[in-house]
Amino acid sequence: MNNNLKPVSLMRAAVVASALALSLPAQAQESSDPIKLTLHDWTGQLITTQLMGSVLKEAGYNVEYVQADYLAQFAGLESGDLHIAMEIWETTGREAMDAATATGNVVNLGPTGMQAKEEWWYPAYMAERCPGLPNWEALKDPACAEAFSTAETAPKGRYLGGPVTWGGFDDERVEALDLPFEVIHAGTDAALFAELESAVQREAPVLLWVYAPHWAPAKYEGEWVEFPVYSAECYNDPSVGLNPDMAYDCGKPFGDIWKVAWSGLADKWPGAKMAVEKFNINNDEMGAMITAVDLDGGTVEGVVADWMAANESRWKDWIAN
Repeated sequence: MNNNLKPVSLMRAAVVASALALSLPAQAQESSDPIKLTLHDWTGQLITTQLMGSVLKEAGYNVEYVQADYLAQFAGLESGDLHIAMEIWETTGREAMDAATATGNVVNLGPTGMQAKEEWWYPAYMAERCPGLPNWEALKDPACAEAFSTAETAPKGRYLGGPVTWGGFDDERVEALDLPFEVIHAGTDAALFAELESAVQREAPVLLWVYAPHWAPAKYEGEWVEFPVYSAECYNDPSVGLNPDMAYDCGKPFGDIWKVAWSGLADKWPGAKMAVEKFNINNDEMGAMITAVDLDGGTVEGVVADWMAANESRWKDWIAN
């Protein structure tokens, strides 16, 4: 063999290898380690996460779902043990999200397209029993509180909050606004709305945490209680608000539902990061999918598969290079 040809042959091989690499999908050049997406305990989040996971699988990624506490998950995201969280609600997760992104180990990948609202909610028939609603000050009337009471809480009213893992500061709000109510936390998302359905069927007293996007405020006539308008200072500075000695004397914030990720995602799986950034779903779409699962007996997997089949060009754009 002519040794003078070796450099040329090696150069040609390098060019061919480079061309082959460029012709492969970006995902093929990225890590084959599993991308870990967090799952929580409400239907919409399960749908959002498994929808994103299904899209990533279509792109060739190895995906793993990990059950995680809504607020405690940030420790795993900061350490890189967890990689993507698809629903951080402005209403309950903003403080934890900001603290995590401030470390530099977690990044905000933008809004999901859904708008969050979470607040105390009552069915329409309760308005006659507590005149003055939806103004929150009506709840301070002992007669109104008793109208929302149960045998366990009377004469105080009963407020059914979400699972304690959701945060929300309802206990703090009751104390700060001196409301004659006891806060009872539902064990699960399913238990929360099962109690709502049962109460509405009997026109029984109920005041509870309702959120949107969700089927409940669309299915049942009712209203959210109107508390003093939220401000960051209200949550962080006791001197701000109606009670000069306590924070949380205002309503919950409303706004976007965010996507966040471990900061190392961009280096290890850059295509996946871009796909998550492109993910976009609106409230109407999500509300319909939650209804299909919670009311129509569908499965999360089945609803996700149906959405994927009906929106192929849309999700393929999320993973296009």
